[in-house]
Amino acid sequence: MGTRKKLSYVQKSCIGKAGKLMHSAGMLWPGARLGIAFSGGVDSWALLQILRIYRKRLPFPIELMALHINPGFAPENHLPLATWLQENGIPGHLECLDIGPRAHTSENRANSPCFWCSLKRRQRLFQLCQTYNLTHLAFGHTSDDLVHTFFMNMTTNGRIEGMYPKESFFQGSLEVIRPLLWIDKFQIQRAAKAWGLPIVDNPCPSAHNSRRSDVEHWLENL
Repeated sequence: MGTRKKLSYVQKSCIGKAGKLMHSAGMLWPGARLGIAFSGGVDSWALLQILRIYRKRLPFPIELMALHINPGFAPENHLPLATWLQENGIPGHLECLDIGPRAHTSENRANSPCFWCSLKRRQRLFQLCQTYNLTHLAFGHTSDDLVHTFFMNMTTNGRIEGMYPKESFFQGSLEVIRPLLWIDKFQIQRAAKAWGLPIVDNPCPSAHNSRRSDVEHWLENL
């Protein structure tokens, strides 16, 4: 897990691709305060590790903070993250809500459980960025997510749109960045395995029964 060990080819490749995208998109600047949206899955774990290593290579200082919103299916899922953050000296905000179970009740009548839960989680992340005076919110979306989102938008609402590496919110006071957008998920999985990161499974009952998972299966068959 530590950065003192010699990096493998796939680890170097992931760090290099993320660094190249961050540089070309002008994502970071001196004194940037990054909140890292952390779910506990492989993408967010890899993002946290890549940013931790890349930060040491920058010619200027930046700050990192993990933001974990547990949706409420498995409250203990945040425990490996808490231990890892403490061991690696990275601050974090970890909280457990009930938005996951509520998304599957009659309270959510108009939207899919995944959409409702994701919306509530993102709203809370934005609130935390304001609370901690963060300048950036980093998501672990990969090139696979970019493709899936493109086809979801096209087939669901007729929009030809994917994801952007960098987006400004709230009159420019917050930058949403996606440093892994040039990296495919297979590479991320291999790098995370090489680092020995404590990945947790997604306990949501809709994890494999959503519009996104339908698009993923369709693209695999295609």
